[in-house]
Amino acid sequence: MLPLLVADQEVVDFFVGVADLDATNPADQHLEDGVRLASGARLEQFARAGSGDAFCFVGEGGEERPVVYVSLDGEAGPLALGLAELVRLCLVAPWWRDAPGRTAGELRAVADEFREDMPDLDRRRDRAARALGLDPAGLPSEAAVLARLGELSRGPVAATCLVLGCEGDPLDPLFP
Repeated sequence: MLPLLVADQEVVDFFVGVADLDATNPADQHLEDGVRLASGARLEQFARAGSGDAFCFVGEGGEERPVVYVSLDGEAGPLALGLAELVRLCLVAPWWRDAPGRTAGELRAVADEFREDMPDLDRRRDRAARALGLDPAGLPSEAAVLARLGELSRGPVAATCLVLGCEGDPLDPLFP
């Protein structure tokens, strides 16, 4: 699926411009020296956010590996089990970075504000989903993808995906 994130301009426009996930030049993706997993497993950056934050695969294998987000602000945590799940998260709730610590009502307000700023969001999402071979009607709900983020941040995946900073201290969790 990773090659598909850069093969179609509508997909690139959605993921870079809306979801803030840029996988267009993976050769330029490098984590800060010393950032690593506590387990010693491989941490492989495959995309970045506009801020320079990193999207990384955990361990060995392909796109089915857990995906961790590493923020330059000293936070990190699992987002998905595999690239396909990350793609669905970004299609359904591209504003997920604003979710930590918010109530359901506050999340609704965040989503509504995002839509006000981008009135063509649903059209752009649907076109990107179709270009990726996904049926927009089959995408999970916002509540489901946000619940999944919470589940991953508290479950055994979180322990497997514990990221250490340059000084060797654990980074703060994305979703405490």
